[in-house]
Amino acid sequence: MQPKPLHIRLDDLSDPRIARFLEEHLQDMRATSPPESVHALNLDKLRDPSVHFWSAWLPADDTPGGSDGVLVGTGAIKRLDARHAELKSMRTTSVFRGQGFAKQVLLHILAQARALGFTRMSLETGTQPFFAPAHQLYLAQGFEPCGPFGSYTLDPNSRYLTRAL
Repeated sequence: MQPKPLHIRLDDLSDPRIARFLEEHLQDMRATSPPESVHALNLDKLRDPSVHFWSAWLPADDTPGGSDGVLVGTGAIKRLDARHAELKSMRTTSVFRGQGFAKQVLLHILAQARALGFTRMSLETGTQPFFAPAHQLYLAQGFEPCGPFGSYTLDPNSRYLTRAL
């Protein structure tokens, strides 16, 4: 069964629902990884000009005028150089996990990265069992293991993946 299509928009991070959603993301990362291995960006760092951030919404069927509806997920890309970007802040709210929404967000972000001229996308994620569904998603979408990139260093709590766009 295909999930409902999401409304995915480039977001300015001004909606307080986004701030709450991202704080939950940071709490999850802190709960699953040691402090030195938490690389999730906070709201201020996501507002950096090198970052593009998207929010994904399940439209409310009963709301006139196409209201945003329910926040389902987020994702961002951070420019590393003219051709290389890093995937950041990929998250689906717990109630919607496992329903195909993360794939929609990821595919949207990959298309946007291509449109912005990037030719490579890399990411860092955790190695703990909590991250297994994310690993499956990324590998299914063509990401392959790689070494640390950008400012990352070898870390037993980090897994690095990359793919050509």
